Amino acid sequence: MSLAVLTTFLLSFVLLFAFRKLAKKINLVDKPNERKHHKGAIPLIGGVSIYVSILISSLLYVDTYPDDWLYLFCGAVLIIIGVLDDKFDISFKVRLLVQAGISLAMIFAAGLSLDSLGSIAGNVPVYLPAWVSYLVTVLAVIGAINAFNMVDGIDGLLGGLASVSFAALGVMFLINGDIELATNCAMMIAALVPYILLNLGIPLGPRFKIFMGDAGSMLIGFSVVWFLIRASQAEHSDAIRPVAALWFIALPLMDMATIMTRRVRKGQSPFKPDREHFHHICQRIGLSSSMTLVVICILSFCLAAIGILGEVYKVNETAMFMLFLVLFAIYFYVISHIFRITSRIRIWLGKQPYEEETTG
Repeated sequence: MSLAVLTTFLLSFVLLFAFRKLAKKINLVDKPNERKHHKGAIPLIGGVSIYVSILISSLLYVDTYPDDWLYLFCGAVLIIIGVLDDKFDISFKVRLLVQAGISLAMIFAAGLSLDSLGSIAGNVPVYLPAWVSYLVTVLAVIGAINAFNMVDGIDGLLGGLASVSFAALGVMFLINGDIELATNCAMMIAALVPYILLNLGIPLGPRFKIFMGDAGSMLIGFSVVWFLIRASQAEHSDAIRPVAALWFIALPLMDMATIMTRRVRKGQSPFKPDREHFHHICQRIGLSSSMTLVVICILSFCLAAIGILGEVYKVNETAMFMLFLVLFAIYFYVISHIFRITSRIRIWLGKQPYEEETTG
């Protein structure tokens, strides 16, 4: 396990430097615009480097089974589509179609679907009919992929939130004795760490900065939901109960659901990009990008810890589910009234509210 994790870390670091040169030659870079305020053209190769490092380490150290080959194949498809999107800005409809296809491959080739929701509605387990479980699985995969795509708005945030989710999963796999799946999660974190460092400009400064790109965010979201389904469905593993999955990806999930609901209520496309995500709001309050990163990652860690503790101490699933719904309701209310709230907070901090906050 340690050798696989170390190799993945080193490969990821080396590949980031190798691919960044290639990305600049083929113009696979992110340039500033009205929504993106970074400086210069930044290579979009974080996801490609992570995938290749995972692929090589898996071939070297991990016993690969048919399901593992399917995961690697699906990851490759998402990487290719993501690179094309980063390069040519393809339609979101094409991305959704590919994501739906990946979901169906999971269901019918690997048998990975959300057949059971656990005892979230009392002491009786909730089992879904086959066609319902297929639909729910497709929605879950597409939702997770886009949830992690949407949080990729400030340096280090996507990698940080993904690391929290993989760490929570890894802990539960270890507790359950699933060493191989725990190793897979540890390898994902090891591949993410070099990206996070360079994305934050550590230790070489902004000159070597890189971004994840849509290829990476889609790969990360898919990987998280792949392991969540494997962990929560008894026919594959019983490392966690289904309700724990909500806590392991709580912030990306709540942010996506809230933002998409607000867009639809405004008559906009739910996939229309904007600057109303939780990380943008933290910055409006007056937090720096670094402090925003720390605050959100700590919150995500605390929510994942609630999920872990709920599993370790076997807290009633219905109670865990209701608590999550209450938390989500509070989050939705706060975000829906965020202009007024941020205006008052900025005044309390001695700062002038933004014009849009005073009129929102």
